[in-house]
Amino acid sequence: MDYRTYEKRLEYILELIEKGRFGSIEKVAKRFDVSTRTVKRMLQNLRDKGHDILYDKKIKKYFIKNTE
Repeated sequence: MDYRTYEKRLEYILELIEKGRFGSIEKVAKRFDVSTRTVKRMLQNLRDKGHDILYDKKIKKYFIKNTE
């Protein structure tokens, strides 16, 4: 995967999380035709860029923590 494609996918994942539509790592991996490990690395990359992405085990969803 080239850099441009990777960055677009990161933006897409961030948008899904913001809208509350990020289903599961497995679904995103299947959509992008990559491994679940790659999606986990992409989530970590977004965190490293400063996005406070958390996972709630009860509702089984990723979300961005509001700092307000």
